[in-house]
Amino acid sequence: MGRPWVDATIAWLMRITTYAIVAVVAYIIFDIVVGGLPAISWEFVFGFPRRSGAEGGILPAIVGTLCLVLGTIAVALPLGMATAIYLSEYARRGRFTGMVRSAIVTLAGVPSIVFGLFGLGLFVLFLDMGASILAGSLTLACMVLPTIIVASEEAIQAVPQSLREGSLALGATKWETIRTNVLPYSIPGMLTGSILGIGRAAGETAPILLTVAAFYLPRLPRSVFDQVMALPYHLYVLATQHPEAEAVRPMQYGTALVLLLLVLGLSLAAILLRGRLRRKYRW
Repeated sequence: MGRPWVDATIAWLMRITTYAIVAVVAYIIFDIVVGGLPAISWEFVFGFPRRSGAEGGILPAIVGTLCLVLGTIAVALPLGMATAIYLSEYARRGRFTGMVRSAIVTLAGVPSIVFGLFGLGLFVLFLDMGASILAGSLTLACMVLPTIIVASEEAIQAVPQSLREGSLALGATKWETIRTNVLPYSIPGMLTGSILGIGRAAGETAPILLTVAAFYLPRLPRSVFDQVMALPYHLYVLATQHPEAEAVRPMQYGTALVLLLLVLGLSLAAILLRGRLRRKYRW
């Protein structure tokens, strides 16, 4: 007798929770847009900073963030896809494979500052890369790799087994089966993990703080071994460390808005690509 009442109550609680989360996110976005729009101008987006970031633009930070995100994707996406393919299609089920999967899931929850210390010790100091785009990209790639691996493996396992069996029955090799009958149908799901990785890599501060970021560097990078400005770190210093914190409040909101638009733009491009691939490959 009481089950319909309980089910209805739980459904309403879930609905209220969902609406509350959406409302909080909407308020945050609204606050950033309202506070950041007055600061957006041609000089702000395409200019170079002056007076330790208190005036001028944020072009070096935008370019530095794009370099880090693209470098992260170039490293993490192929490695993540390759690892997912091996775990799903080649690795034998056993204790060792289970331990590897558990380690990957555990790494996905490690705080970003730990990855920053790891990147500082390995890439910056031990491998002598210095504070550079290469060191920062490799550190961010290590951070988002578990997310990409888990999402890619789930996407591969979602492909019906009949597609594999039909290809093998026609005489195709295992790799030909994976390349022609598995990957085309699983790539849209893999891009889901990539979207999450893009957002996290673009918005992290702790890893780049220790491996690549500079607050005031009014020039564009010339190579992967250059140190660069980045939007998350630039915003962090403007909001917490700058001696003129109140005076640069419009720049804080403007930088946050540009970072938000950059992440949304990259995510939207990946979502559109994923949708196109889903329409093209259906089973």
